[in-house]
Amino acid sequence: MESKEKSNTTLKGLNDLISALAESERTTYNHIIHSLKLKPNTFDKYVYWSNDCYTRNCIADTEKFELILICWCAGHQTSIHDHGGEECWVKVIEGEFKETIYKKDEMGALKLTKTKYSKKNDITYMKDFMGFHRLENSANKRSMSLHLYAKPIRSCNVFNEASKTFVHKELDYDTTA
Repeated sequence: MESKEKSNTTLKGLNDLISALAESERTTYNHIIHSLKLKPNTFDKYVYWSNDCYTRNCIADTEKFELILICWCAGHQTSIHDHGGEECWVKVIEGEFKETIYKKDEMGALKLTKTKYSKKNDITYMKDFMGFHRLENSANKRSMSLHLYAKPIRSCNVFNEASKTFVHKELDYDTTA
């Protein structure tokens, strides 16, 4: 009964979100992230900007999940990458993003399969069987996105555009809570 009550509740704070994720199975993470209603200033203590590259700012890192605030200046984008076998939800906090999805063809070359745009409060989902993707801040201003990974992603494969091959990359944070 208690879990049904929680599933009908709108999560309004980061502590509520972290508690809900910690107490739940990953099969409920999609519902949890969709029930999240937060004000942008909720993230003030996690915000860190760099003009050179987007920043990965850790909010929570547990064995079950990882919650990261990514801060993007105008024009910042990721490399094309996978998620190390883990699930990823992205909620737009501020700004707009372009997501480009690729799959390997029968020769192993990457082919663009889909492009979509997300705006404030939109949520996207990605898992490796869906392909590889690139995220880009498509707003002409600073933007922020909240990334939920089930389980944490410690490394991934990143596409090297010069050699047209994937390389293994260890991941780290710019800031930690």
